[in-house]
Amino acid sequence: MVRVDGTVYRYMGEVPSSGVPAMRQISVRVEATSTIYVFETAGVRLELTFFTPAFPQDLDVLSRPVTYLTWHIGAVDGKRHELSILLDVDPRISVNREDEPVVWGRSRAGSLTVLNVGSQEQQVLARQGDNVRVDWGYFHLAVPEDQHAVLANASDAVESFLRSGALPTADNLEMPKRPTEGAADLAVLMAASVTPSSSTDMHVLLSYTQGYAIEYMHRRLREFWLRDGQTPEQMLEAADTQYAALVELGKRFDRELRVALEHAGGRDYSDLAILAYRQTFAAHALVADVDGAPLMFPKENFSNGCISTVDVLYPSAPFFLFLNPALLEAQLKPVLDYAMLPRWKFPFAPHDLGTYPLANGQVYGGGERSEEDQMPVEESGNLLILVAALGRAQGNWHVAERYWPLITKWAEYLEQKGLDPENQLSTDDFAGHLSHNANLSIKAIEGLGAYAAMAQGLGKTNEARRVDTLARKMAHDWETLAKEGDHYKLAFDAPGTWSQKYNLVWDQVLGLNLFDPNVKRTELSFYAQHINKYGLPLDNRKDYTKLDWEIWTASLAGTMSQFQLFMAPIAKWMNETTSRVPLTDWYDTMSGKQMGFQARSVVGGVFVKALSDTEVVKEWQGFLRKDSVIADEPVVQQ
Repeated sequence: MVRVDGTVYRYMGEVPSSGVPAMRQISVRVEATSTIYVFETAGVRLELTFFTPAFPQDLDVLSRPVTYLTWHIGAVDGKRHELSILLDVDPRISVNREDEPVVWGRSRAGSLTVLNVGSQEQQVLARQGDNVRVDWGYFHLAVPEDQHAVLANASDAVESFLRSGALPTADNLEMPKRPTEGAADLAVLMAASVTPSSSTDMHVLLSYTQGYAIEYMHRRLREFWLRDGQTPEQMLEAADTQYAALVELGKRFDRELRVALEHAGGRDYSDLAILAYRQTFAAHALVADVDGAPLMFPKENFSNGCISTVDVLYPSAPFFLFLNPALLEAQLKPVLDYAMLPRWKFPFAPHDLGTYPLANGQVYGGGERSEEDQMPVEESGNLLILVAALGRAQGNWHVAERYWPLITKWAEYLEQKGLDPENQLSTDDFAGHLSHNANLSIKAIEGLGAYAAMAQGLGKTNEARRVDTLARKMAHDWETLAKEGDHYKLAFDAPGTWSQKYNLVWDQVLGLNLFDPNVKRTELSFYAQHINKYGLPLDNRKDYTKLDWEIWTASLAGTMSQFQLFMAPIAKWMNETTSRVPLTDWYDTMSGKQMGFQARSVVGGVFVKALSDTEVVKEWQGFLRKDSVIADEPVVQQ
């Protein structure tokens, strides 16, 4: 809340909902690393900025669990105003359920005063599953000394501010308590005067440190920023020292990324990709392996809570291939190492590594026990494509070389099973099993083309020639199996059907050119007749769609105007959907409503349009090379 000349207004949150009017929101702007809100009330303008320095090239800063909250306040009516700003954090932020007892306190970190709250029990890595929250570690509200702020751990902070404009003078130390039974809020109060000729800036740091974040093959791994023994206090102090430099870099980064994305796909496309930016990073844990190397694990949010799901890595990969391929390598390594173990006995690739945050072995379908409800063609094709894409992006084939026996085994499986897949699941498993899936067949063919490219890169010329020839024959056979008049079918044995052939995008991204260009031209012309109010359905069976696949399909377009034909209804959906959740990737193209998924890393797949544009890729890489995260220090490239 903010008190302006004695009158209190809300600028964030719904409590208290009665008797305290909300400030009038003028605008909101979402950029890659910042979200900026502007409010005006009682002659005062408040600009509120959430800034997370998620710079893909600097893994130290990227892994640092800090978001800066900044208030910029000025007078807009030509008068002087006295004001005070309150930020109050409910202790539920640190637990999974509101009935879990918490403890709290304050500490120092250099020139920062830090309020901390966390669960009493601290059962590290004891909870797993979907739609559950971390309840070990601590949330920190850190305030710089020069803000001249008043801080309090108090359950009645809001009431005190409403009543007198002040906070309680002493911390509440009656703990542990449940959030529902009077556990202390973390509160900070800052006061300032503004005049027509002066404004004021204030900032705090919001952080959540959990220490051990992932268990991989029963080894507990710490957050990446902890790998050199840095303490939370040292981390917070460094984050505040670098605040001004990071803010300036954030502005340059946001500006340059927007320019690149607009160049690739226009303003609507850049808005969508930027909306997906922080969400894609946030759905991962970046940890240090026992040797300090980075490992990255996604959570399959609002689906089943799996960790390192291969068909989640696949759609999000364009984001990392465009921004920093080393981060994709950090995601692939745990999966490939697992698949090398004797315990994974199947001739095809695994689906997942467990249930987040425990990556101790596959749990989906038949797990390690049977082939029941596995995704053999799906995941094998995914990994062949991703390892090849990684090699192309990094300019070397070291990952392919290290895992070549494994990769070869999966390619052999696709040779046998890929052209006309049996009744099995694909990444669109919410639609159920499907035999003779035409789009899944494309994935297998592209996977074999990717394998041939890797073989060529490793100097295995004869093998490369053999498999490339096979993949081209399979692509020709695919056309015969799938063709139906003016389009290609959903399944080879299903006349009167159609589907998005989004897997074709890798034919152009990897430069494989396995399929006749008329295939994508034919499909795009057909799709143009089936676009609904908010987008193109996934196939003929339902009106729902997948956001990532829509952009992959649209990226097949030969012209910008054709791409915009598919992008325009998606932009309309972005602005008109009534679903008030983190960006969903599964929605109804008629109503615009969310179908179920949200807050998932797969939205990073929308970066495929930028990744497909070699000129944009070159320009963006040039920006990353010339810029630095901290003045006079080079970018950290793992």
